[in-house]
Amino acid sequence: MREFAAVEFVVPGKPIGKGRPRIGKVGAHARMFTPEKTKSYEGLIAHAGQLAMAGRDLIPHPVMVELQILLPIPQSKSKKWKAQAVAGQVFPTTKPDMDNVIKAIYDGLNGVVWRDDVQVVDAIVRKRYAETPCVRVRIVPLMTEEAA
Repeated sequence: MREFAAVEFVVPGKPIGKGRPRIGKVGAHARMFTPEKTKSYEGLIAHAGQLAMAGRDLIPHPVMVELQILLPIPQSKSKKWKAQAVAGQVFPTTKPDMDNVIKAIYDGLNGVVWRDDVQVVDAIVRKRYAETPCVRVRIVPLMTEEAA
């Protein structure tokens, strides 16, 4: 019975929430488009996921996802406040919204780590401050090859 290995990686930089689709005009027609900032961030996510997969096949099974959304500490705060933030005693209740970051991560990994984000059946997500902003991602397949 072979178990599928977890996939772990870091998406570097300040976490960005998925932007809402916009409507633009092309001649007389309206067209929906994804904001450029969202496209770029999802590309960064896909690249990080692709490196972590190291040529492995897409995960075909249900998965559990663990995300640590680590936001930058505001420079305007006191040393004491910053120390509390790093220690996890102060929580970020500012943008980006946690659900929008989750959506960007999941959409960026479609066709890279899994076939589609409908495969996510369990998730553990935390949004905190950190000295080095990023999103830490861990994806755990929930089936063995034998059970499939």
